[in-house]
Amino acid sequence: MRSTPHKAFATSALAIAALAAALLPGSTASAAEQAACTPAQVVTNGGFESGTSPWTQSSTSVITNRSGQTAHGGSSFAWLDGTGGTHTDTLSQSVSIPSGCAATLSFWLHVDTAETTSSTAYDKLTAKIGSTTLATYSNLDKNTGFVKKSFDVSAFAGQTVTVAFSGTEDSSLQTSFVLDDVALDTSAATTPGDSTRTPAAPSYTVSLTSNSTGTGWTGHESVTFTNASATALSEIYLRLWDNYHGTCSAPPITVSNVTGGTAGALSVACTALEIALPTPLAQGQSTTIGFDLGITVPSGADRFGYDGSFSMIGNALPVLAVQDGSGWHLDPYTNNGESFYSLAADFKVTLDHPTSILVPATGTSTDTAGSSGRTITTATASKVRDFAWAAGPFTKISGTSPGGVPINIYSVSGISSSSAQSMLTTAKSAVDAHAGRFGAYPYGELDAVIDNNFWFGGMEYPGFVLDLVSTTALTHEIGHQWWYGIVGDDEYNSPWLDEAFTDYATDLALGSTGTNCWNSVSWASSAENITNSMAYWDAHSSRYSTVVYGYGKCALHDLRRLIGDTAMTTLLKSYASSHWYGVSTTAEFKAAAQAATSTDLTSFWTTHRIVG
Repeated sequence: MRSTPHKAFATSALAIAALAAALLPGSTASAAEQAACTPAQVVTNGGFESGTSPWTQSSTSVITNRSGQTAHGGSSFAWLDGTGGTHTDTLSQSVSIPSGCAATLSFWLHVDTAETTSSTAYDKLTAKIGSTTLATYSNLDKNTGFVKKSFDVSAFAGQTVTVAFSGTEDSSLQTSFVLDDVALDTSAATTPGDSTRTPAAPSYTVSLTSNSTGTGWTGHESVTFTNASATALSEIYLRLWDNYHGTCSAPPITVSNVTGGTAGALSVACTALEIALPTPLAQGQSTTIGFDLGITVPSGADRFGYDGSFSMIGNALPVLAVQDGSGWHLDPYTNNGESFYSLAADFKVTLDHPTSILVPATGTSTDTAGSSGRTITTATASKVRDFAWAAGPFTKISGTSPGGVPINIYSVSGISSSSAQSMLTTAKSAVDAHAGRFGAYPYGELDAVIDNNFWFGGMEYPGFVLDLVSTTALTHEIGHQWWYGIVGDDEYNSPWLDEAFTDYATDLALGSTGTNCWNSVSWASSAENITNSMAYWDAHSSRYSTVVYGYGKCALHDLRRLIGDTAMTTLLKSYASSHWYGVSTTAEFKAAAQAATSTDLTSFWTTHRIVG
């Protein structure tokens, strides 16, 4: 998220070198393609009841109905290993995933083993799609019946890829990996949800008109959402984040004339507004609320503020708070970092402004003529966690990365043309480097606003970043398109999941391997952990950048050295794919990392103070 000035320039001396990485397909479907998606199940003979075709198996005994194991459904199943000796079995099928579809790979797995250890993975089953490892199971995952495993593989839409399983057994004590009912279901692309995080699949429609300078905006916002939770929703909360920048008596963000619910009292320093729903919203039901919106941009070169003729308007649109297993997340605003925990959503935002003002924004924008002397910019964005824009008489230059991403650089007055060109070159390189490691950039164009007056170094929003003239800082903020944007997290309670991962990605993009960086670690207290929340870092602000950014990325470099470059590359690609448009947690990453190696990582997490 925001990079402090010393942090943004601390690594400016890094040597820039290209690192080879394979491209993981990303979801780049247009809105029209998404609407045209026809739900289907693309695995053939997933229950193994129709012989062996079109599966490719390492031996004729993999797909079977022989005694010793049973099917999850029907009479046939796939039985990998179970010999009690050194052995490898494989099973694979090529599938085509339609463009514009969401896709979920699932299978039922039973692990039967004679191994008695509770700590060592002697025998392993690896599940892959394409070159990406989805998960690795072992004798440690033994169970008495079948367990369903599911993975979001939407990042492979539009691709023909191979679904593959490989089981390896060591020299003694059998482990049988029994698979059945393999399926790859496609559906119209929607925001992934789960049984705890709600309101799910928000869709925002916003229409705003600016004053003559772009410092004031008025209009209307509505949001349609679905309750994903088994618990009925009686209320929702809007986060009015930018009221931090004013007072409760004179808030910069005002909401009035609410429809579809009843507005309650503002709370959390007027950054949270409760709206009671007319009737409780049951699981799977959807509803819409609407309200009139006023935005007054304060003075200051900030992520929400105006500096001379240029306004930056980040976190100004009210967005839905998240309720999960721990309740409603109504954390306070932090100026030291971020509090912006939100689920992937669709936005259509119409901005009516003077023609003399440019308005770079999240998503893909089109301009049409408005009333005399005015332009209407319509920005649309799918599966993004927020929407931000800027307004002012920017100087704009544009280009396209070698990978095909359109990039626009908007400079305030005082930024030289050579600096702007340098930032365009950096952006082209960075977006392709990150895409090559974590998955194709899915948000259409990428806009970067360059202003050397930013005190905070840089700040990211989906498809839209604010930055100084700095190769390192801009590469970092673009990296956040993956680690925060595509792979979301609870930024207040787990800031390392976006900052450490993005700083690690920045190092790789700029050719740094982090050699010996963990050797400089010196903890300030026994309470200091890489995984501490913003509540802790706001109370220890001088250590925030050092620990979360610096120690965090060094821990990831150390993990790479421990499990190997290939395993780490595969781990992060696979993790991004399985959490595409979803939410990452520390526990999930630790589990994924452990599944990627035979080395017990327990002491690694303890030594590196990665808790959770």
